[in-house]
Amino acid sequence: MAKRDYYEVLGVDKNASEDDIKKAFKKAAMKYHPDRFANASDAEKKEAEEKFKEVNEAYQVLSDSKRKQQYDQFGHAAFEPGGAGFSDFDPNSFDFGDIFSNIFGGGSSGFGGFEGFSGFGGSSRRSYVEPGNDLRYNLEITLEEAAKGVEKTIKYKRNGKCEFCNGTGAEDGKTKTCPTCNGQGTIRTQQRTILGVMQSQTICPDCHGTGKVPEKKCKHCHGTGTAKEIVEKKINVPAGIDDGQKLKYTGLGEASQNGGPNGDLYIVIRIKPHDIFIRQGENLYCEVPISYATAVLGGEVEVPTLNGKKTVKVPEGTESGKLLKVSGEGIKSLRGYGKGDIIVKFTIETPKKLTDKQKELLQKFEESLNDKNYEQKTSFMKKIKKFFKDIIDWIKNPLKILRFTIKNGLEEAVKLWLDKGIISKI
Repeated sequence: MAKRDYYEVLGVDKNASEDDIKKAFKKAAMKYHPDRFANASDAEKKEAEEKFKEVNEAYQVLSDSKRKQQYDQFGHAAFEPGGAGFSDFDPNSFDFGDIFSNIFGGGSSGFGGFEGFSGFGGSSRRSYVEPGNDLRYNLEITLEEAAKGVEKTIKYKRNGKCEFCNGTGAEDGKTKTCPTCNGQGTIRTQQRTILGVMQSQTICPDCHGTGKVPEKKCKHCHGTGTAKEIVEKKINVPAGIDDGQKLKYTGLGEASQNGGPNGDLYIVIRIKPHDIFIRQGENLYCEVPISYATAVLGGEVEVPTLNGKKTVKVPEGTESGKLLKVSGEGIKSLRGYGKGDIIVKFTIETPKKLTDKQKELLQKFEESLNDKNYEQKTSFMKKIKKFFKDIIDWIKNPLKILRFTIKNGLEEAVKLWLDKGIISKI
């Protein structure tokens, strides 16, 4: 089923301000909040859940200036793998608690909170441990490697799990109930707003959501559960990847400070400029110089490809700037089907440093040509002759000028005279 327009989902137009978008989201989120459907049928709960996810997806895009720009330009295709935007946005992954925390000032909406929300009918207690931080790695590859795919070995630094306490942060692994949150992992507060009393739930800053703290902090990591380390990893770069696109490796980011999952590693592809080719999508563009004789007489020339040279025919009478398509020699589609083309632009190279003999021969050759050999020049000269003939005809026939002026008015007559060069602008 095709996705609805994000602006339609939130009920705003494309010129809506950030404040308008936020207000529209609040309204829609309240409408489809799970607590409103506690006594509804399973079908109604399911429908409301889908609407709720749709609203959140729309808000995640339109509330972010960069994502909004991509969406306005490319639509939903901007966030498809290999699409125009290919951002880190995943429309199927939401942290509803975080969204409502940003909008309402806490992790709840005023309807009982988003504790452990994982769809309708989720757990009433939040069970969450902060994951480690995500990491970004810029990987530079050649155009040839991007076209064919390549295996690379990368090295990077990160905060890994402390080997002495096994990531617990506790000496001898001994822990106790967190006194700050009483083992709940979260701290709950209430505040009055224009929408009424809002419950806010945040992760405990001391236990980071685990509900446990060390009895005695590990002396090696000082209770953080992490330590600096160097990671070496082999990665596969798929054929067809483009500059700026990302590869996500789950769990290769930094370690959590309190036993949660590792963050993720995002590898951003950077493609080195090529000496010959310019890439646009799956097509490659290049310029190939040809001699004047080859352009006139036609012939064969070798053009470069990523798989070696290829001989192509140059048609007789080829003009400078003529484009020729070499099918199937471009970049493989990242989506797994077809390949782009190489678009060759022929440029005629004018010979320089001619000898006297060469100049003499060239002059004789030029004198042997006639109008039939220069179609563009002949056509242009015919237009020039007609232009001046029209001017002369008008000048010789003042009655024709008068009739035109009477029929069309002086303003139109002046425009015509200016256009034909009978008079000049003052």
